[in-house]
Amino acid sequence: MMAHVELAVDIQAPAHQVWTGITNWPAQGQWMMATTVKSIDGIGHEVGARLEAFTGIGKIGFLDTMVVTSWDPPNRCDVLHTGKVVRGTGTFKVVAIHDHASRFFWEEDLEIPLGIIGKIGFTLVKPLFLLGIKKSLAKFAHLVEIGQI
Repeated sequence: MMAHVELAVDIQAPAHQVWTGITNWPAQGQWMMATTVKSIDGIGHEVGARLEAFTGIGKIGFLDTMVVTSWDPPNRCDVLHTGKVVRGTGTFKVVAIHDHASRFFWEEDLEIPLGIIGKIGFTLVKPLFLLGIKKSLAKFAHLVEIGQI
C-alpha cells in the first residue's frame, strides 16, 4: 500500500533563497521536527548523492536513508527513501509566486508496510504526522524569512 502526502507553505522570500534553505541538508534539524541529518555524500547537491537522517527522540527512532534521484535547482529535488522503515519517494518543489515570495511543496509517496495492520496504523497516526510536518514547514518558512537558513 502507498500513501501520498502533500503539503505546501508560502514563504516571503525569493525562490533561490528558499531552494538554498531547503537543500541545506545539515540545517534540516533546525526546522524538521525530531530529525538530525547524520551523513551526506559530498554536499548532496547532485543525482546519486546519498543522505542519512535520524528521526526520533533520544535513541528511539529510525535511520532514513535516501538517494537523490532528481536535481533541478532552484525548482525540484526528488529522493528515493531506501531505509528499513521509510521507503518510497520524496519531492521538494519551489515555485516562485513573484520576486519576493515562493511556495514550497513537500510531497511523499510512502510504502506502508505490514498490510492491513500498517494501513490501520498509518490512518491513526496520519493526523499527527501531518501536524508535525505543517509545524516543521511553518518553522522552516520563518527561518528562511528572517535569514537564519
